[in-house]
Amino acid sequence: MQHHHEHHHHAAAEHAEHGHAEHGTHSATWGSAASATLHCLTGCAIGEVLGMVIGTWLGLHPVATIALAVGLAFIFGYALSMRGVLRAGVGFKQALKVALAADTISITVMEIVDNGVMVVVPGAMSAGLASVLFWAALAFAFLVAFIVTVPVNKWLIGRGRGHAIAHAYHH
Repeated sequence: MQHHHEHHHHAAAEHAEHGHAEHGTHSATWGSAASATLHCLTGCAIGEVLGMVIGTWLGLHPVATIALAVGLAFIFGYALSMRGVLRAGVGFKQALKVALAADTISITVMEIVDNGVMVVVPGAMSAGLASVLFWAALAFAFLVAFIVTVPVNKWLIGRGRGHAIAHAYHH
């Protein structure tokens, strides 16, 4: 297990350099993992709901609707991450790189899980936007996605990846 403390040492050294005392080291607490996940989920949820609404409104096939929802979920997920990074005065290209590095895994996990749930819940996709079942299924899907993604983010942050990357830019 010797690789464990060289990581901590590295994180501590990195932080001394950045001078971000308020963040502490990259200790992946459940709290930081949950807030990273929630942040990502917010972006995903906006994109998903928008995609579902647009897709259903245009009368697209459920598969096309999911594809649209996933595309928008990625865009909004990255946009929310980038907003924080851009505020730190980082250039757009760099911010996009950070967002891609920080969020690709968690958004992917989230999208797979939450669309998986939508497909698995009987009649959820065909229930339509006016139906309680549709929104209940979507809320349930987000809950499951959140529960699944938190440990993923915790693991990523613990390894100095994922949101730990984005956090280096937060002032």
